[in-house]
Amino acid sequence: MVALAVIGLGNGNVSVGGGQGTPRPQSTVKYPIRFDDVPAMRVKKLPQPTVSYPIRWER
Repeated sequence: MVALAVIGLGNGNVSVGGGQGTPRPQSTVKYPIRFDDVPAMRVKKLPQPTVSYPIRWER
């Protein structure tokens, strides 16, 4: 068991080929992210009641 663990941990950084290692993907993200084709935000209206009848509260 110990020999398998040593072999498994020892081969973690093996490079195959010209010693360049594993190629990594390059990031294509450009910050800050902007959404130019999104319509402008509207000013929110005040909340409207969800019922059409008056609700009487006890005082």
